[in-house]
Amino acid sequence: MKTLLLTTALTLTAAAGFAMDDDVVRMGTEGAYPPYNFLNDDGEVDGFERELGDELCARAELTCEWVTNEWDSIIPNLVSGNYDTIIAGMSITAERDEVIDFTQNYTQPDPSGYLAMSDGVDIMGGVIAAQTNTIQAAFVAASGATLVEFATPEETIAAVKSGEADAVLADSSFLAPIAEGDADLMMLEKVELIGGGVGMGIRESDGELKAKFDAAIASMKEDGSLNELIAKWEVGAQF
Repeated sequence: MKTLLLTTALTLTAAAGFAMDDDVVRMGTEGAYPPYNFLNDDGEVDGFERELGDELCARAELTCEWVTNEWDSIIPNLVSGNYDTIIAGMSITAERDEVIDFTQNYTQPDPSGYLAMSDGVDIMGGVIAAQTNTIQAAFVAASGATLVEFATPEETIAAVKSGEADAVLADSSFLAPIAEGDADLMMLEKVELIGGGVGMGIRESDGELKAKFDAAIASMKEDGSLNELIAKWEVGAQF
């Protein structure tokens, strides 16, 4: 899953908490990482997490308001009160858990794959692109390959096509449709199992909100509706 490494968020404290009596929850997402989240032709948040989030809010008897935020500041802006949750393909990690809380996971780990222009790429010694502040970037940096980082997923793909990078490492569910739609690109056979499942990020002060979403996620797992969404959007293994 797409994952953010903490930076300035470690020094921030929440400026505002979620008021349960308002019944309106601001759902923060990136809007640039299909099939998890993206903006449709009408400029509205769409994708697996939009459909999931709306259903979770309905079960929790809350009203969703959707907010988009750039990936590299998505945790700091949650902590500072610009929205109430992160629902953006974010893997649950111990490092993030030092700053924010997470609900239980709503997807299992998604294998990370390599997208390249040929199958002869030197994964361990070549130049590998990844989106900045992701665990894919951290994985590449520790692997011995040369890491080049970009702010957006689209830029990592462009780097491969321009020859600036030999391959890009990202969630397979994000890369596979791109490979299918571009004859110049291909998925390599090698995959990396990194990350630990995706959950909703919530401020540490908002325990009641976390409990409501935990209960809603659990109910979707129990009745099978979460697996149906996972299958519909092809975001990973079912529970």
